[in-house]
This record gives sequence, C-alpha cells and structure tokens, in this order.
Amino acid sequence: MRIVFFGTPAFAVPSLEALIAERATIVGVVTQPDKARGRSRSTLVPPPVKQVAERHGLPVLQPERPAGNVFLAALRHWQPELGVVVAYGHLIRPEVLSLPSRGMINVHASLLPALRGAAPVNWAILRGDPDTGVTIIQMDQGMDSGPILRQTATPVGARETSGELAARLASLGAETLIETLALMQMGRIQPTPQDPALASFAPKINRQLTRLDWTETAAAVSRRIRAFDPEPGAWTMWSQSEVKLFGPSVGPGDGRPGEVVATEPLRVAAGRGVVEIGEVRPAGRARMSGEAWCRGRGPNPGDELE
Repeated sequence: MRIVFFGTPAFAVPSLEALIAERATIVGVVTQPDKARGRSRSTLVPPPVKQVAERHGLPVLQPERPAGNVFLAALRHWQPELGVVVAYGHLIRPEVLSLPSRGMINVHASLLPALRGAAPVNWAILRGDPDTGVTIIQMDQGMDSGPILRQTATPVGARETSGELAARLASLGAETLIETLALMQMGRIQPTPQDPALASFAPKINRQLTRLDWTETAAAVSRRIRAFDPEPGAWTMWSQSEVKLFGPSVGPGDGRPGEVVATEPLRVAAGRGVVEIGEVRPAGRARMSGEAWCRGRGPNPGDELE
C-alpha cells in the first residue's frame, strides 16, 4: 500500500519510524515549514518529522498550508493509496482527503469521541481523567469526527505530566497504527461511527488557561501544573513577575489561597489543601528547585503568590 504521511512534531515521529521499520511503502512526507529560531531569527530548524524523513531518503513537501493546485499536483504525482495523519497541525481539506484511493486515517491522542481537538493530552490531565488512549479514525470533513477503526486505552499516571503522557501515547499510537494497517490489509476492519452525543473537546491552549488559580483545590492546582509541563508551563505571579511551576504534589494543610506556608520544601496553600512545588522557572531564568528560588529572591513564609 502506497502511503503518504502527514505529521510535524515529535509526537508523530514514532508512527513514521514504525512505518519505516515495517517496510511500508512511504511515497512521501508532508510536514510544516522549517521554523526560524534564535535571537536574530536567522536559524531555520526543520520539524522532527522532516529530520526523520530525510535520514531515510523520503521525499518531503513543506507547504504553508496543504492546499492549492501546486500542492495537489505534487500529491497526485506520488499516487498514494492511503494518507496517514499524525499531529500535522492543519485542517485537511476535502480535495486532499479524497485524493488517496483508500482515503486518509488519523492517529488521535484520546479515546474518541472524548477530547476532540488540538490539545487532548493536556486536557486529559487537566480534567483529571483516570484513563486516556489513542484512536485511529477514518478521516472525514469534521474535526476528529470520523468513524473509529481501532482504539487502545491506558491509565493516566497520578503524577504524570503532559510531556510524559504524550511520549507514552506517541509510542502507543505507533503500535496501534501498525495493528490497524495490518487489519486493513486483511479486510478485517469494521469502522464504528462515533456518537456525537458523547463528544467532548480539547481546544488549543491559551495563556489564561495556564494561569494558576490558588482558590482551586490543591488537587486541581496540581493537575493544572502537570497539564502544562514542560510547555507552555503553568504560571503564577510573584513580586510583579511571572513564575512557572513544576513537579507538584498534594498534601494536607491550610492557609490563605496562594500563601507560602513553607520554603524548604516550597509549599503553597490552595483553596483546600497545600501544593508542594518541586521546581520553578522565574522569568528569564532556568528551572531550579523551589528551595533554591526561595533562598535567593523568592518568597518567604507568609508571602502570597497571585
């Protein structure tokens, strides 16, 4: 089966590598353009998927958007039978969806129809879901709404961060993708329509969502910190400056919401309970332990984070 692969970030790399390891016929890779980095924005950094593709000599397309006559002509030239999409980052238009003779499938990091959208890993932790997983769907014109081909579930660790969970789901998605393709080849896949009444959504992360609200329970504050670790980082304010927090754990205790009740280790009161903070990243500085921050220019017991 001639496969065209759409993907961009590190999350997509295990799926591409799994296809290569299985000696799948990958006719080409579509990914996003290189990004300018550095202070002068003069260094172009290729997406992780492009780096893998080039190491294996696979042809690569990097359109600003996967649309237009030039892009469609290049895609037709590859003559794909199936499209595989993993965290590509752009909406796939109907004329692209219908181009491969067997359509396109997507590896999504949730148990659809739960958590459709751009940030399912973050939202699974933020909501306190006990389980999540990966779903392979036949793509349609909706957002993550196509019929389900295969699902694999996994528990969410009690102290797992979004970075750790995403890495596990990337590997799980690659395994599930290979299983799905094998079943497709044997004609043993039975698509199951999603129930839209059960759908929930995982929209893009914005700055306000990552700000900590110390009136929430300690468990909720801890989930918010883990949901945005390592990026973009959950933040609070101290001395008119932003501070990002990492490595939380929940314990008993009380105090005013946001009050620093101890500094060795750093412990902050929430609406109910106390959150112990493992690491912080003050604005313009590297990550450090909560204790080191407090010993330097950080807060003292009785001070309040906002």
